[in-house]
Amino acid sequence: MEQKKELRRQFEAVPVEAGIYEVQNTENQKIFIGKTPNLKTLNGMKHILNMGANNNKELQADWNHFGQDAFTFTILEVVEKSEDPSFNEKKALEQLEEKWLIEKQPFGERGYNRKPKA
Repeated sequence: MEQKKELRRQFEAVPVEAGIYEVQNTENQKIFIGKTPNLKTLNGMKHILNMGANNNKELQADWNHFGQDAFTFTILEVVEKSEDPSFNEKKALEQLEEKWLIEKQPFGERGYNRKPKA
């Protein structure tokens, strides 16, 4: 019980940060680039995949086929907060996602993302 309380305390001590993450299938090297306003939720994504309820059908199918151990989760970049009153975290997150999608090109045979419409 004490261990559970300590883990919860550690979890709550970590600040909420928005950022970009990568899920990589180590079996076929395909990747998924995602964004989240709270990087703490990545464990929740693993849980959803384990339940078979992820919206990305191709990623879910590979997760089911290869299993959880075939995937790695990496935080690529954290949104730097700004004191500027005009700072928009959601917009900053979208811009970072676009940057990483361009850099990694996780489309088609390379990944699980859908190519953005021009």
